[in-house]
Amino acid sequence: MIDNPFITYGYESAEYFCDRQEETQMLTSLLVNGNHVALISPRRMGKTGLIRHCFEQSAIQEKYYTFLIDIYATKNLQDMVFQMGRGIVTRLKSRGQEAIDKFLMFVTSLRTGISFDGQGNASWNLGVGDIKSPSFTLEEIFSYLKAADRRCIVAIDEFQTITDYPEQNIEELLRTYVQDCRNAVFVFSGSQKRMMNEMFTSAARPFYQSTSMMFLKPVKLSAYEEFAKRHFEKAHKSIADGVVKAIYERFDGTTWYIQKVLNQLFATSDHVVVEDVERAVSQILKQNEESYLDTLFQLTLRQRDLLVAVGLEGKASQITGMQFVKRYHLSSASSVQKAAQILVEKQLLTNQQGIYEVYDKFLAEWLRTR
Repeated sequence: MIDNPFITYGYESAEYFCDRQEETQMLTSLLVNGNHVALISPRRMGKTGLIRHCFEQSAIQEKYYTFLIDIYATKNLQDMVFQMGRGIVTRLKSRGQEAIDKFLMFVTSLRTGISFDGQGNASWNLGVGDIKSPSFTLEEIFSYLKAADRRCIVAIDEFQTITDYPEQNIEELLRTYVQDCRNAVFVFSGSQKRMMNEMFTSAARPFYQSTSMMFLKPVKLSAYEEFAKRHFEKAHKSIADGVVKAIYERFDGTTWYIQKVLNQLFATSDHVVVEDVERAVSQILKQNEESYLDTLFQLTLRQRDLLVAVGLEGKASQITGMQFVKRYHLSSASSVQKAAQILVEKQLLTNQQGIYEVYDKFLAEWLRTR
């Protein structure tokens, strides 16, 4: 049992995972029936948690090797291949040296960077620069997946990142390997809806019609209320009616923010009432204030002014319109357009069908309180 049941990172167990029963059943069914899946939702909605939860289902756990590869921070194919190799080795560790030896039979280019201690425990001793020929190592990795003694499920998190790689034809390359790998199914998870949609539904793109599409929506309010009440009561604490609703509506049902505020409330009070939500949010904002100040410091004046304006607006449309520009004393429509493009690239703003929001909802709250 953990001290605080409202997990804010990683995946602990089904006990600390809120609802997603329908989504779990759907994703598990698609995977065990041989379907690749494109899983799409905004960041912090719980995609990675859902994937890990599905991996723990008996239908998958007992029959498949499962690998979760996060490529969010990767910049090129070399970075991606490094993350794939490390992710697979890390996952195979629990199965002992024999499982890793089988992996290294196929991925010979990584052999010198993996060592074993006296108990047969593997150590990953490679840096990104040790991947001398990424294309060759990638081919080796897929050769392993094709020959593994169990079927494999490979989840690649933030998959749309590959569209920013400098190498040409990465989508075509991966599509060829995936199509030829009959021993594995893939989950392509992504948070940029427009880009993910284009990758998998445009006839001009290599992954066109190659996956089943899943769009992850917020957990229902009623499920979160039951989840929170159960864990507070289990710890001999109480949470008043309306508390979860206040958090849920404030953060648009986004899983991570709900978990973070509930975590703060659980840690600081035995009897939580609605009025405590404001205090908990303020405490979280104060904890992150230095980080937010650094973020603003790294922006130009026009970028900073626009970020603040969108934060104050909440959901901002027609940001280049005269009314918006005048209301927030911005420089000009053209400068707003340029600043918006850069802020979206920096993932400080999101743009969904012309509606701009501050990406980090806590940062948006902090901007409104300055």
